[in-house]
Amino acid sequence: MTSGNAHSIRASDGGVAFGIRAWSAWTGDLQSQHDWQAWSANPHLPPATAQAPALPEMAAMLRRRLPLLGRVALASVYACAPDDPRPAGMPTVFASRHGDTARLVTMLTDLAAAEPLSPTAFGLAVHNAIGAVRSIDLADMNNLQALSAGRDTVETAVLEACSLLADGAPEVMLVNYDAPIAGPYAPFADEPGCLYSWCWRIATPREGEPWYALTLSNEPAGTPASPLPHGLDVLRFMLSGDARLHHRGERASWHWQRHG
Repeated sequence: MTSGNAHSIRASDGGVAFGIRAWSAWTGDLQSQHDWQAWSANPHLPPATAQAPALPEMAAMLRRRLPLLGRVALASVYACAPDDPRPAGMPTVFASRHGDTARLVTMLTDLAAAEPLSPTAFGLAVHNAIGAVRSIDLADMNNLQALSAGRDTVETAVLEACSLLADGAPEVMLVNYDAPIAGPYAPFADEPGCLYSWCWRIATPREGEPWYALTLSNEPAGTPASPLPHGLDVLRFMLSGDARLHHRGERASWHWQRHG
């Protein structure tokens, strides 16, 4: 980590400003930072599924309970953890637009057939379950939030994380993950789907380091269609060094900007 004192930076137009202290990401064919840096120069849509990450950091009893999406989400979280994986005062924000829709379809099918639901399957289907399993594994008592906000999911997660910084958190772990939506919901998909996760440790910007601003935008709604889900497009923007990214969500238009 680069040394330097934290200082106050404010984004224009009522937005938020933040720095990224560390990052990691995971898909079936991209796992190391070197792989992801090369991908950002020539991005492609990762596979829709993959062999589950090994997750050797996690207790075996808990690891066995996790579905594939949970393992993928936590693969990037454990890789991005500081030396102390549960530092005092570091909250975590888990953000997934769709969550595990395949598990949801399975449970709905069981209900339609008058079959009893598995308590384990139900417990792992709620949106905060993946983060909760990690908290149990680490005996981590820090604040955990899980959210979904449609096409505004990533931006809403950044706003939430920056609010936690403003409340005094030294850093916030921000996790974004998703998978293709299950077949019955496929007609409603409005972006490409793939299996991925990434994690940022964000904090107040520091002197001499790049920082990012996220603001509401007044630019026209029309933007070129991306070959990536929006969550991965945000990661590509961060890794590529691009100066700007514009996104039209469901509730607002958003402008990302890199400084330094």
